[in-house]
This record gives sequence, structure tokens and C-alpha cells, in this order.
Amino acid sequence: MRIHFTGVAGAGMSAAALMMREAGHQVSGSDEDVFPPMSTYVEGLGFPFHRRFDAANLPDGLDVLVLGASAKLGGEGNPEVAEARRRGVAITTFPELVGQATAGRAATVVAGSFGKSTCTALMAHVLREAGHDAGWMVGAISPSLPDTGHWGTAPEVVLEGDEYIVAPADRRSKFLLYHPRDVLLTSLVHDHVNVFPTFADYEAPFRELLRLLPADGLLVARESAAIRAIAGEAACRIVWYDTERCGGWWAQDVAYGDTTHFTLVRPDGDKVALTTGLLGEHNIENIVGVAAYLLERGLVSERALQAAVASFAGIRRRLDRLTTRSAVPVIEGFGSSYEKARSAIEALLLHYPHRPLTVVFEPHTFSWRSRDALAWYDTVFEGAARVLIVPPPTHGAQTHHQSSFEEILARTAATGVPVQGVRTADEATRALDALKGDEVVLLLSSGPLLGLPDSLPPVFDGLYGQAAEVVA
Repeated sequence: MRIHFTGVAGAGMSAAALMMREAGHQVSGSDEDVFPPMSTYVEGLGFPFHRRFDAANLPDGLDVLVLGASAKLGGEGNPEVAEARRRGVAITTFPELVGQATAGRAATVVAGSFGKSTCTALMAHVLREAGHDAGWMVGAISPSLPDTGHWGTAPEVVLEGDEYIVAPADRRSKFLLYHPRDVLLTSLVHDHVNVFPTFADYEAPFRELLRLLPADGLLVARESAAIRAIAGEAACRIVWYDTERCGGWWAQDVAYGDTTHFTLVRPDGDKVALTTGLLGEHNIENIVGVAAYLLERGLVSERALQAAVASFAGIRRRLDRLTTRSAVPVIEGFGSSYEKARSAIEALLLHYPHRPLTVVFEPHTFSWRSRDALAWYDTVFEGAARVLIVPPPTHGAQTHHQSSFEEILARTAATGVPVQGVRTADEATRALDALKGDEVVLLLSSGPLLGLPDSLPPVFDGLYGQAAEVVA
């Protein structure tokens, strides 16, 4: 088939495009107003990629147009959609496409409010390193994987399962289309308040996901009261995990450092020594969950697990150190939700306990921009010495209760954390060019953040470059 992806620079869209190309289909795509790392990543994938939406982008003989869900794509007003309808071309979404294409395979869906991308990428990496050619779809870039999407020759396929809706006109959660045999459930806390106003609304699709599991399936679930409350929906075997002692898999004797060491304890009491270069307690939690799943299913050996976990380099924008010489580290985190932002902040407070933490934050997602979630600002920056906030974007603002920039700044200032609004990259850089040299800077967003992840590191390497090692 010939398949065109409108909005191909979306993380899930590009991964799906790669899977379809490896499955033997001809793929092309287009997108607008996209930013690194996804924009540069998609440009290097080797299929036709257009940087604006135009009816002329659709190839002759097109069979399917895959339309992304982002508000910026314009939906029915997009010229590519109009042209596809004029030609009578089928229009679908990437979760529908992936679900249909993988329906006959043994699908493991990695779901949860946070940790999905890291766990999916880690699982794919461990399987690949162990010589198991499973397929995968990861909604983020990992330097440990050749691509975000892979078809694979083994029956197994690992799919990052997003609870967000398929499209404005299709309110199903994406992961409900993936025909799961197994589920790794990492977390369950209220998110996406623009489409799930209450926690009951939010947990409902997770309940439905668990009801899809077959009797011979496997649910590996993070120990929490919220997940315990819905686990009964699954009619299959359930295995629990945690970072503390529990009735399942857990982490013992965690020693944090540039390389973190800990012991994975199995339900029978046997132990596996593991090491990782990833930062933060949340990544120990991710490793325990993935290890529990792979060893319970017998997909890899303990020796293969140890080697692959140690070599896993994480995923882009999840606590990447961007500077190379600066005595003040600039680290990029992913802040699409409260828990993701908070876990990034807590990780830096854990690994750099004696360094004042400056957070540069962009309220990019609908949840961060919504008045319904203003209370997130009351605690999210706890422990930070200083916060710089850039204005929220305006695309899709009319679809929810958009907060103003002034409301976000005022809510943050009320917590007592020193906060400053910055509207341009130059303004942000000037606010950071007189540090003492003992700080750590966290860039936190799910959006472009004024281009600072690209522009700020060389400035810091020049301003604060030192031969001496950084002291945590």
C-alpha cells in the first residue's frame, strides 16, 4: 500500500510510519511548525517528508491517509485531508492502523500516566540485545534503538500505549485499539484534564484495557492503591512490582551515583544485581517493571538483562545532559504532566543535592495550560531555588479553559519559589548568564521551549566551561 502520514513528526506517527515501511508499504509524510528533536529525526528517516501541508504532497495511487490528532493539523480544514476526500482515499489514524496491522501478533502494551516511553524503549532494547527480534513502537527517541518503530520478525510486538483519545471525533483511548495479550501498567494518576475532567473519567479506559486481556495474558502492575482498585478487571495472572518490598518484584539496596547500583529481588527471594546510568528513583521503578515482565515471560535470561540494562542510554528529553564542558550542567527533562515534571525535579534533587536547582519551564500541554489544573503549580517546583517560565502556546486554546501567562506566574509565585517570566530565548539566556557556578539547570517542557535545548548548552559551555569535574 501507499500510505501518507499527515502530522508525521508526531512521535507515535513517525514510529507507526517506520513500522509500516518495514512491513513493506510505501510511506510518505508531512508536517508544519515542528521542532527538534522530532523534526530533525523525521528528516533523516529516508522517506519523502514535506515541511508544509499541501494537496500536492499526496502521491499518485495513494491508498490510505493517516491523520494525526494534534490541533495544529487542522483536521477537516487541512488541504491534504480535503484532497484525500476528493480522491476517495481512506482516512484513518495511526492507532487504528497499528492495531489493525498487529492484530495477529503477541502484543505487549506499556500503559500508565508516566514511564511509558522509557519502559517501552528499555523493553525493546533488552529484547534486541538478547537477539529477540520483536517489533516495537516507542513514542520517543532512544539512542539505544536504531529507530522509534520496528516491525520485527518475532511474534512479539511492544507498543507504547497512550490513554489519550484517538481524535476529537473518536473519544476512544489509543491503547484500546492494540489487541493486548499482556500489559505493563506503570502508574495511574489523573492526567489530560482537558478530555478526562475527573479521575473516574481518566481511569475508565484503563479499566477497559485490562478487560481486554485474555485468560492466558499477563498483567505486570506497579504497586499502588489506584492500580489495585482496577486490577480486578483483568481476568489473567497479575504480577506486582515496586521500588520497595512488596509481594512481587522490588528493588533493594539502591546506591545512587553516576552509575546507580541496586539489587532486583524476585518474588521467590532470588536476586539479580543491576546497574544503570539513568537518573532518579522513577527510573529504578521503570527498570524493575520491565525486568519483572521480561523474566516472568521468560523472554530473556538474567545475564542478558543485566548487560542490556547497564547499556541502556535512556530516551531523548528524559534527563539528557546537554552541556559537555560547563561546570553548571544543563539537563533536559520531559514535563508533559505533573508527575513527569515532578519526577525530573526530584531526580536532580537526588543526584545533585548540594546544587541550587534552576528550572526553565514551558507549560506546553493542554493540562499545564488549563485553569482546571492550576493547582499543579502549588507543589510541582518544590525544592527548586528558582523558576523561569515561558508563555504557554495558544494552539487549541479555544478547546479548553486556557490559563493566561499571568495566572500561571501568579500561582507559582504564591508558593514562595522565586519565579520570573521570560518571553524570548535571549531573555532566558540573560537571566542565566550570571550564575555562581555551583548550580544545575533543568529545561522542562514537552514543546520547543524557545529553542533553548539547542541554543543554551553552547552558551553555558562558553560561560561556565571548566576542566574541573562537576561535583554533585
